[in-house]
Amino acid sequence: TMEMKDTGSVVLTAYHPQRPARIPGMEQSFVQDIPAGRKSLPCCRRLNRMLSNESTPPPAFSRSNSQASMDSTSMEDFWCEVESIKESREDGSEEATLLEFKPADEGELEAEWLQDVGLSTLISGAEEEDGQALLSTLTRTQAAAVQKRYNTYTQTLRKKNKHTVRDVRDIFGTNDSPPTFETVPVSPVPSNGIQLPGQKPVWKSVSSNSCLDCGLDKGSPSVTEELSYEISFSESITVLPKIQERPKNQRFKKEDSALPKFIVRKSRFGLTEVGDLSPEDMKKIRYLSLIELTAFYDALGIELKRNRAERVRGRENGLFGVPLTILLDNDQKKVPGIKVPLIFQKLLLKLEETGLETEGILRVPGSASRVKNLHQELEAKFYEDTFDWDQVRNNDAAGLLKMFIRELPSPLFTVEYLPAFITLVEKISKIKLQLQALHLLIMLLPEANRDTAKAFLQFLKKVVANEGKNKMNLWNVSMIVAPNLFIYKGKRANQQEMQAAATTAHIVRLLIRYQDILWTVPSFLISQVRKMNEAAMNNSKRQLMFDKGVRKLLRRKTMERERPERPEGAVTFPPYLQSDIPEGVIRVYAPLHSKVSMAIQLNSQTKAKDILARFHCENSRGSSQNMRGQIQSLHEIGGNIGQHCLDPDAYMLDVYRANPQAEWVIKPKAS
Repeated sequence: TMEMKDTGSVVLTAYHPQRPARIPGMEQSFVQDIPAGRKSLPCCRRLNRMLSNESTPPPAFSRSNSQASMDSTSMEDFWCEVESIKESREDGSEEATLLEFKPADEGELEAEWLQDVGLSTLISGAEEEDGQALLSTLTRTQAAAVQKRYNTYTQTLRKKNKHTVRDVRDIFGTNDSPPTFETVPVSPVPSNGIQLPGQKPVWKSVSSNSCLDCGLDKGSPSVTEELSYEISFSESITVLPKIQERPKNQRFKKEDSALPKFIVRKSRFGLTEVGDLSPEDMKKIRYLSLIELTAFYDALGIELKRNRAERVRGRENGLFGVPLTILLDNDQKKVPGIKVPLIFQKLLLKLEETGLETEGILRVPGSASRVKNLHQELEAKFYEDTFDWDQVRNNDAAGLLKMFIRELPSPLFTVEYLPAFITLVEKISKIKLQLQALHLLIMLLPEANRDTAKAFLQFLKKVVANEGKNKMNLWNVSMIVAPNLFIYKGKRANQQEMQAAATTAHIVRLLIRYQDILWTVPSFLISQVRKMNEAAMNNSKRQLMFDKGVRKLLRRKTMERERPERPEGAVTFPPYLQSDIPEGVIRVYAPLHSKVSMAIQLNSQTKAKDILARFHCENSRGSSQNMRGQIQSLHEIGGNIGQHCLDPDAYMLDVYRANPQAEWVIKPKAS
């Protein structure tokens, strides 16, 4: 139900604690609502009756009416799951949460956007180095996106006669369009590096390890497409697609073969996963991802809509209904460095150990009364380590897993960007473009949400891999999971659920199928982060070089004094190991090895894994017991990057040339 408060706010009661009352793009009326007040029948009998009764008006997923329709029988899993969720709420096993949405004043959304992309300096008027460094890295389309939002913001302030704002020409040059400040060239830049003068990206030939392969199982007929991370997605859109919106009579094909096969070839810099970069650099990746996503939608002629919700405080202790950040804070007291809540990990582990081959896992509901009792028992006994996991049946464990996701105070994919997830399917017809938008949305997620989503999707991939025994294919799993991630309740909820059904299931299908691609950081974003760091360092250096006397003094100082502040994770070594080394030679440090330092001459074929192998050979007998069994990786630390775990296939001479001021350290990769 919906009610209006005196403030004009809308209060929404949600299946998911923070679901929007309406998803943008879903306002069209397709069919009549399912009659209200009808009692739920067990095992989805009401749904089956509706599907088989020809005299009943067709539901929203009918072949002729739905914007993203499917055969009605293929949607049955979705509606059975919806019924199960409703019954769970009706019997009191889940708590309803009120979410308040307030309409944004004119200009407020633009102000929030500028803050979210790290450009609050444009609002405050302060000359902050971080904002200037970010602006200096933007591509042409990204700069246009920023300028468009800033124009709207300043025009709104002038209408309201508020404080004086900076003219857009002071930031972007003398003309309103296009911006005149220096932007990143559109030509390809090396993965994880910076474009070097006269250098062209070098692509490896195809081999078993030379590309990231996401798509169909071997033997499945499909067209293979190549994805490029070298150029920004928005810059690569040179021709506006003729059809922006999916035709109303077009249906998703549920067969796995309908999905194309994508590969991402490794350049000489290898590939970088989200966990390979420092938190400080990932924060900059988030800034750039939102700017790039906005520019991408602008290039396609699509409005990037965001929800604006008041924050609702969840529980501060317990397991279910607790914000992910609070759960992790509590869990890290027991297990330092943990990235996924312990209860979520345990539920996944239980299902992976005993439930992957269970027929109908995720689809066949557990006993509602047992799940309710297990829920209460977990809350009381989990942290005391007295809970008996052997008593938990597989279907009940699956029910608890889905309940955990539904009861999160903020959705796993965040309230703000749920409309953007829906829009990428409703307004973009080409799967490659959908995947690029989805990729940027994943980069936007807060760290806790992204890590938890990654663990969940990896589990779902294992479920699909066991289809032969559990009878759960990719579309079945997507149908079951979608309501738990995207369902909402409000006015005309039944109709909205139907309109969104196949759309949300398709999103989940893309998330599961292409997850290996989605956890890889696009190299053009890493290149921009490097440029941001370099610009910030140059600004700091310019502040220090305030006269010739200081410059002369600094020239006489040692290399150690000239280096910028050492980032967290850097290793301190004695002076005799820090002496100058020739061009093309790097000194690699391995604190956990018996031989802690080695100078290595690089050539055009030296890879990170070659250096690791050399250290392993030199230290195979003298390594400490603590190091044995750990996976060691070569890390690039400092210079124009915070900390970067290198791909074993990265060519070191190219990485060295992109960041000659870095230190090179062998240590375990962060889990």
